[in-house]
Amino acid sequence: MPDEIVVKKPLPGSPAPVTLPGSTVLLFAIACGLSVANVYYAQPLLDALARDFGFSAATIGIVITMTQAGCALALLLLVPLGDLLERRRLMLVQLVLLIVALLATATASTSFWLLTGMLALGLLGTAMTQGLIACAASAAGSAERGRVVGAAQGGVVIGLLLARTLAGTVAEVAGWRMVYLVSAALAVLLLTALWRLLPQQLPTASRLSYRALLQSMLSLLTQQRVLQIRGVIALLMFAAFSIFWSAMVLPLSAPPFVLSHAQIGAFGLVGVIGALGAARAGKRADQGYGQQTTGIAWLLLLAAWLPLALMAHTMWALVLGIVLLDLAGQAIHVTNQSMIFSGDSQSHSRLVACYMLFYAVGSGIGAIAATSVYAFAGWYGVCLLGALVSLTGLLFWAWSLRYMPASAAAASPDDMCGQR
Repeated sequence: MPDEIVVKKPLPGSPAPVTLPGSTVLLFAIACGLSVANVYYAQPLLDALARDFGFSAATIGIVITMTQAGCALALLLLVPLGDLLERRRLMLVQLVLLIVALLATATASTSFWLLTGMLALGLLGTAMTQGLIACAASAAGSAERGRVVGAAQGGVVIGLLLARTLAGTVAEVAGWRMVYLVSAALAVLLLTALWRLLPQQLPTASRLSYRALLQSMLSLLTQQRVLQIRGVIALLMFAAFSIFWSAMVLPLSAPPFVLSHAQIGAFGLVGVIGALGAARAGKRADQGYGQQTTGIAWLLLLAAWLPLALMAHTMWALVLGIVLLDLAGQAIHVTNQSMIFSGDSQSHSRLVACYMLFYAVGSGIGAIAATSVYAFAGWYGVCLLGALVSLTGLLFWAWSLRYMPASAAAASPDDMCGQR
């Protein structure tokens, strides 16, 4: 007699397994991509903005600075609101405000209003992106959380990479203002889709005051061992990322390459391959292989610097290095998020805000270090620096294994606080 197939039912009072429809997962990915793109549209438009608003070559960087200031403020002040307010309503209100900011930027007549618009775009674009990732993590069941977060993160990567290409193409045809008008139109379509399809999520920290909510972020940073460890891993990974992307334009725009900004930006499209691997990394984290995925990714990231160092000999070496760098980085990033979101946490929005603070610090340190080293030791010095940071990340990950379970997805973050 064949073995009887037994279907296990959930225990009374336990939550039923949740499986998000594919259309909802796709919506999260598209929404994340369209939201984060608003933060990066300005980068290929700096020449046009300087010409229209009278900025000099030395001062036009203030446009990017204002955008990044908005990003930092969003992480500290807006993203945590997802744990205090109903997330669906919060996302819709923020998207309406983002549409207003896009229209204001497109019609700015003075440098003051342009910079104000850029601050608002950084603020609301980042709040939408990270809020949607937290929303996706909370909407997904624990068995599929890595996959869903990976899909959303894949949307972020594609949106980030295509933003520069889209901005440059539209600006060349119809001027820089049309870039933000097109984005506003896309945001209106997104608003309609989110209104119809975004699942409602009740607040998890409604009893807290806003001040207590922000103070609780400090508690998460000091008590959540998984957040601390995976945050340091993120800091080192994003520092390595920033070392490459901040310095890459310097040798490629100089002899013997003398590539245009559009040609240099095209190399960024290679990073889409990394986005395609992000969801796979999330699935492996769901299956309990998050630590193994992290170790392999660090090895790939370390190996990437050899072909990157050889780009003077062939552009194919640069392409291979970018593929390895981005694939490894996205695998680490998605696995990090899957681990810090593991279990039924009541603080997903605050967790993602705290986690992205590590990203901001790592990216800033990497950018400053890369340009300084390039001025002193050239491209080979930059690649050596990137390799050393990647090796540090690999060694830190190996050291941290004793402080975490083999798979962080097997336990909730609360269970891992204070493990030593």
